[in-house]
Amino acid sequence: MNLAKRLQLIKPSPTLMVTVQVAALRRQGIEVIDFGAGEPDFDTPEHIKEAAIAALRQGQTKYTPVGGTAALKEAIIAKLQRDNGLTYSLQEVTANCGGKHTLFNAFHALFGEGDEVLIPAPYWVSYSDMAILAGGQPKLLPTSEETGFKITAAQLQAALGPQSKALILNSPANPTGAAYSEAELRQLADVIERSNVFVISDDVYEKFLYDSPRCPHLLALKPHLRDRVLVVNSVSKTYAMTGWRLGYAAGPRELITAIETLQSQSTSNPNSITQAAAVAALTGTQEPVERMAREFAKRRNYVVARLRAIPGISCTLPEGAFYVFPRVSAYFGTRWQEKTITSAMDLSLYLLQEAKVAVVAGEGFGSADHIRISYATSMQNLEQGLDQIEAALRRLGGPSPGT
Repeated sequence: MNLAKRLQLIKPSPTLMVTVQVAALRRQGIEVIDFGAGEPDFDTPEHIKEAAIAALRQGQTKYTPVGGTAALKEAIIAKLQRDNGLTYSLQEVTANCGGKHTLFNAFHALFGEGDEVLIPAPYWVSYSDMAILAGGQPKLLPTSEETGFKITAAQLQAALGPQSKALILNSPANPTGAAYSEAELRQLADVIERSNVFVISDDVYEKFLYDSPRCPHLLALKPHLRDRVLVVNSVSKTYAMTGWRLGYAAGPRELITAIETLQSQSTSNPNSITQAAAVAALTGTQEPVERMAREFAKRRNYVVARLRAIPGISCTLPEGAFYVFPRVSAYFGTRWQEKTITSAMDLSLYLLQEAKVAVVAGEGFGSADHIRISYATSMQNLEQGLDQIEAALRRLGGPSPGT
């Protein structure tokens, strides 16, 4: 089969590959604890499901406008005003088949051959490949534990060049949980203001911020940048609706029109029933979201404490999202089945086979020294899974206590 050359430039999503591996093992009767899935373990709130049922019974099963119904767009507009202090018109918002689809559409509407896409690293696995598919050139801005996994204003300034088309800001971030403070975001905003770079603000984890007050949105700090910022969000993480597939964006009218034109030639409108459910999610009670956030905060504290107690493991305390990104490189050089473990990928395979715990290797996020653990699972699973990880690492004969 002579496939398109563009497919040679990208790789399958490593997070989804973990899901496939876990499912395959479970089909064999092998029980695996899944720390790989980036989705809340909570059920979709009842009032959202009831809205979907009502839409079905009312016959809302036909095509809708490509970018979503007027009711959904109005709900998105109301949410952005209520939560972020941002004002948009119906022509400046669009709905898509999940947050990933929103970003895919935006990348294809914005990027051409040679356009640099500035991506802070570690980064969500799909940013780089989607930029490449759109013809762009990813330019990674490395961060570390010492910088809290956040880029600095000086780093951004140094990275900007004549080909710099866009910067992706994801706060709180996947996979690190890092979130910018108001002071840090203001410093970045000052650099952005002096440049011509476009900003894609990926806000999908905005509701899951644990210790600090929510930072004002970039556009609340610099409203005059409105024509150079695309706000991206979805209902997937916030409302435990990952399978419903509904993302949305707000931005310059010309870009929103381009996104909807692309969508008209690919998926057409998002699922009509999901749109009705999303209206209920965005306009109804937010108490289930607050309850999830409180539970995630407890889980985060437990997971970080457990990981820090394992010899050789270091782990920053994430400000938000529902992931930890521990450094595991102290175990590189250990031996398993006549093989030397030299990377996070090797260690992840070891944990899957020997601890029966699935994690995601850091290579897909831009770091071979870390693994990603999702704590969007039950406390029982977290306790058992971390017990099994700790025992498996002890069997490797890695670092001694205190190292």
